[in-house]
Amino acid sequence: QVQLVESGGGLVQAGGSLRLSCAASGRTSVDYAMGWFRQAPGKEREIVAGINWSGANTYYPDSVKGRFTISRDNAKNTVYLQMNSLKPEDTAVYYCAAGRSFVVITTPQYDYWGQGTQVTVSS
Repeated sequence: QVQLVESGGGLVQAGGSLRLSCAASGRTSVDYAMGWFRQAPGKEREIVAGINWSGANTYYPDSVKGRFTISRDNAKNTVYLQMNSLKPEDTAVYYCAAGRSFVVITTPQYDYWGQGTQVTVSS
């Protein structure tokens, strides 16, 4: 089992920045792909960033490309999501996920999920 705990969410004005962190514990291993997803009220959960086990490969959908950056520190079992130029439409609960894969996973087919952290962007 892998436990994931997100932190860093909050309220920010449009154009501002936030940095989310996701700490992994339990049966952690470097051969996990990690991802960040978000879910707004009434909408489906969508991926906003993915990263492979080494950090060499990343994925972003067009909606956040150029604004969000995912990174990981395997020594600390932590993955980060730096969010810049935030927009009101970025408001959602953000979830961290881990999947047993050496490559980036771009679908919701992850094995473990965190509880989520709320991000609210005011206009």
